[in-house]
Amino acid sequence: MALRMVCSSVLRTGTDLGVSNARTIATTAFLCRRSASLGPMPNEDIDYRNLESLEKYRSYTRYLKKAEEAKNSPAWWKTYRQYQQQEDPEHGVEKVNIGLPHCQSAKGKERKERKRVVKENRSSIELERAMRLRTFKIPLDRVQACWEEMSGPYHVQRLAEHYGIFRDLFPMAYFVPRVTLRVSYGLDISAPVYYGNHLTPTEAAVAPQVSFEAEEGSLWTLLLTCPDEHLLDSEGEYVHWLVGNISGGAVTSGEELYEYLAPIPAKGTGFHRFVFILFRQEGLIHFQEDVQRSPCVSLSERSFKTEQFYRKHQDLITPAGLSFFQSQWDQSVTNTFHNTLNMKEPVFQFERPPVYHPPQVKYPHRQPLRYLDRYRDGKEHTYGIY
Repeated sequence: MALRMVCSSVLRTGTDLGVSNARTIATTAFLCRRSASLGPMPNEDIDYRNLESLEKYRSYTRYLKKAEEAKNSPAWWKTYRQYQQQEDPEHGVEKVNIGLPHCQSAKGKERKERKRVVKENRSSIELERAMRLRTFKIPLDRVQACWEEMSGPYHVQRLAEHYGIFRDLFPMAYFVPRVTLRVSYGLDISAPVYYGNHLTPTEAAVAPQVSFEAEEGSLWTLLLTCPDEHLLDSEGEYVHWLVGNISGGAVTSGEELYEYLAPIPAKGTGFHRFVFILFRQEGLIHFQEDVQRSPCVSLSERSFKTEQFYRKHQDLITPAGLSFFQSQWDQSVTNTFHNTLNMKEPVFQFERPPVYHPPQVKYPHRQPLRYLDRYRDGKEHTYGIY
């Protein structure tokens, strides 16, 4: 009797649950039918069960026309590009070229020069003999000069974009470095600056030797800045060197607005970018507001914004050359902070103190077998529990 009552109650409960679930599903479906639809989905009007009844395009031109109409027709859903523009309004915005214009020579002149060179090479007996005997050597200096004149500026521009130079120094702008900037550290030019190579602060402790091709009487401005060093402002920079009104290619003839400061990448912050930018001047500029006292040993006075400096003098200066290197902390940075800047060195890295070992006992009592390991000669510290 008891078993019969239990079975009947279970069956009644299951039936009630089934009715309740069915009622819930029906209510949800009814509410979905009442809610306003967002709009027709793409290809919703196509009867996929009868594909033979669909209209045939017959030609690629007609298909392309229909595809363009479908692409330009408004839709209720957002495309990936629209989502990107909503998250980042500057996404896809065309950047402004603030550099020198490209002076392209006439096509006919280039064609004639190319034919002349090919004719000379084919008539050269020495060149033919060297090629036949496999003793021909390519002059690398001529290859370097040809690269700097033709495709080199565009390669440097792509490297600068890869390292984020334009993004941090010239937001929403870029330039093609038409003038080749040659920078080398050391008296024997042992540490040249290319486009992102690594140099130590010790190698860059003294002002480098800078050279570039310039017409006689032309005026230039040279800037060395670091967008990664600022200790208080993540968007700020420290200017390391600024020379204006450079006559011709002689940097020493210019007006030194900021004297040279060695790189100071703080310990534990990784590699920092140090960027040389060469500006071409349209005329003599009076830099009274930009000159700092010498020696300038205050980091607050060296706070700098390349964008603001360019906007201030944009009517008279144009970016023309670019070169940059990367550097990270070494022992000379500590010396620069303490002796040149007269301040404590900021450290962003944990420095493990050396392990303390008590004086060695001649007859160690109740010590482990590794007791003598902590007193071995060597530069490596022994860590662990003894």
